[in-house]
Amino acid sequence: MPSRLITRIAPDVGWLPVSFANVYFIGRPGGKWVLIDAGLPGWAREIFTAAEARFGSGSRPEAIVLTHGRIDHAGSALALAERWDVSIYAHRLEIPFLIGRSPYPPPDPTVGGALAFLSRFFPRLSRDLGARLRELRTQKVPGAPNWVWFFTPGHSPGQVSFFRDSDRVLLAGDAFATVNMDSWSGLLTGRRQLSRPPTPFIIDWQAACASVRELATLRPNVVGCGHGVPISDSDLPERLEQFAQRFCAPRRGRYVGRPARTDENGIVDLPPAPLDPVPFATAAALFCVGFALGAGYLDEKKRK
Repeated sequence: MPSRLITRIAPDVGWLPVSFANVYFIGRPGGKWVLIDAGLPGWAREIFTAAEARFGSGSRPEAIVLTHGRIDHAGSALALAERWDVSIYAHRLEIPFLIGRSPYPPPDPTVGGALAFLSRFFPRLSRDLGARLRELRTQKVPGAPNWVWFFTPGHSPGQVSFFRDSDRVLLAGDAFATVNMDSWSGLLTGRRQLSRPPTPFIIDWQAACASVRELATLRPNVVGCGHGVPISDSDLPERLEQFAQRFCAPRRGRYVGRPARTDENGIVDLPPAPLDPVPFATAAALFCVGFALGAGYLDEKKRK
């Protein structure tokens, strides 16, 4: 089966969805380029093959730069870094979670919504990027001098977003999303919609709200997030501003009233876990039923 090709979303910016997460490529064929995020574990070969198709056989990036270190964004980073012999960059507050020093704060299934329900079944995997890992220091993006990064925590302690002012292209990581993952229909159809980031994994709702509002002030013309199809509609700046004004914490959830506290060593303090109203056995049964219904829905779409 031929590999999928990288889709151009702006001059010298490419997008590749891998499973349910996105990776991005900054640079032109024949020149220097950078990989933004690295998808889930097991996707290194597909990312590598797509990069070869775009940039040429034997080409390699200047660096792999992570918006943050959660497993769906850093899962294939080490395999790719070793294959290309390049460094991996992340914010200093992500480093304890990328060297195996600390797990991320646990997800909150009680926050409500489709992804929150599914988060009960996600394994808590850790990464150790070892000697390949480097700290983002200056505001410039390594290997992409026309780009800068903004500190946009909330979903994770050290999440960053990348921006190019000349044409106002924003790669927002999980500061927000372009698919509604709180909705079962959103997950199944992938319909483009400015939406909250993965809600069960937001560990500081106040910071998440502030991050979205800061990014809205950039008035981007193109937005690529960690989840969902990139958006480049003419009214995007106004829509993002309206979305940011409406963005708020849910009514309930572990991290709604009190955030997780972390530092350069990882977790410092966690709010107590609320009672999960869905026992695990019930959740497993509902998940199986939902999966079967979803598979039938997708099969029906293929037959039409």
